Amino acid sequence: MKAIVYSETGAPSVLHLVERPVPEPEAGEVRIRIVVSGVNPTDWKSRRGSKPGDPLTYAEIVPNQDGAGVVDAVGSGAHRFAVGDRVWTAIAAFQSASGGTAQEFTVLPEDRVYPLPDAASFDLGASLGVPALTAHRALTVAEDGPSRLSPGALAGKTVLVAGGAGAVGHATIQLARWAGATVITTISSPAKAALARAAGAHHVVNYRETDAAFEIRRLAPDGVDLIVEVAPDKNAELDGKVIRNRGSIAVYASTGDPLVLDIRVLMTLNVRYQFQLLYTQGQDVRDAAAADINAAIIDGALPIGDDVGLPLHRFSLAETAQAHAAVEGDIVGKVLIDVGHAGED
Repeated sequence: MKAIVYSETGAPSVLHLVERPVPEPEAGEVRIRIVVSGVNPTDWKSRRGSKPGDPLTYAEIVPNQDGAGVVDAVGSGAHRFAVGDRVWTAIAAFQSASGGTAQEFTVLPEDRVYPLPDAASFDLGASLGVPALTAHRALTVAEDGPSRLSPGALAGKTVLVAGGAGAVGHATIQLARWAGATVITTISSPAKAALARAAGAHHVVNYRETDAAFEIRRLAPDGVDLIVEVAPDKNAELDGKVIRNRGSIAVYASTGDPLVLDIRVLMTLNVRYQFQLLYTQGQDVRDAAAADINAAIIDGALPIGDDVGLPLHRFSLAETAQAHAAVEGDIVGKVLIDVGHAGED
C-alpha cells in the first residue's frame, strides 16, 4: 500500500511517499481503507516541531489525524464495527507511528473511530475530527450551559465565535445554530464575512472596519453568554468588554503571545476561562461529542463546501506535502487528500 511518512521534523518537504505492507489489526483494533484524509493545523505543527531536526518519538510517522473510509478488517475483541461500515476517525495519529490517515490503510483502536452516517459524504467525514470535536467541546463548557448539544440546547444563548471563517469556527457556527443559539462572529475581511454568513452566523462583525466591542454590545446589550476563542492573547481586552456576568470563554488555540488578563474586570463579572486540547479531553468527552455531531449530520446541520462557507481544496496522496503547505499558509477552507475510491473492494 501507499503511505506518506516523515522521519525528521521540518518543512513539508520532509514528507515522502513510500510503499508499506498492509497492516493487520490486533485485539481491539479495526483496519480502515481510507477514502479521504483531512489536514488540520495540528498536523503541520506536529510535523514541523518546535524547530527543524527535533527528535521524533518514532523512526517514521504517518501524519494526519482526520479521515474517513470503510472498515475492511476487524481484530479480535473489537465489537463496535463490522467489515463494510463507513467511518470517520479522531486523533488517528496521536501517540502513534502508523495510525495517521495519509495512507491507503490504517489500523486504529476502535475508540478512535466513529460511524459515518449514511447522509454524510467521505469528504464530510474527513472534515469532522479536529474541527467538530473542538467546536463541540467549546460549546459545552459554559457554567450556565449544556454539557451536550441537541436542537434547543443553546436556545436563548448568544455565542460569539472569534474567527468564524476557519474550520473550527465554521463547525462552531453550525453546531451553535443547530442547538438554537444566536451566533455572532468576528472576521477580518469582506470575503471571510461572506463565508461566515454562508455557514449560518446571524451577525458578522469586521473588527478591522468597526469598533468590535461597540458593535457586539449593540447586538447583545447584556453581553454574550459564551465566547469561542481562537486568539485569546489578541482578543483578551475585547472579550472582557463583551462577556456577560458569569459568561464563559472557551479557548482552543493561541497566536503564541503571552495572555494578559484584566483580573479586576473578569473577577467582577465572575467570568470562566476554559482551555482545551482535543488530545487530552478524555474519551468520554470525545464519545459524547461524536454522538452529538452524528445527530447534527443526520439533521443536515453540518454541510461543507463553497456554498455553505467552507471551500474544499483537493490534493492527491502524492501531493500531501503541498496539502500541508496550503494549511500552513493559512488557506481559507478545508484541505482534503483523496486517498482511495469509495467503491473499491
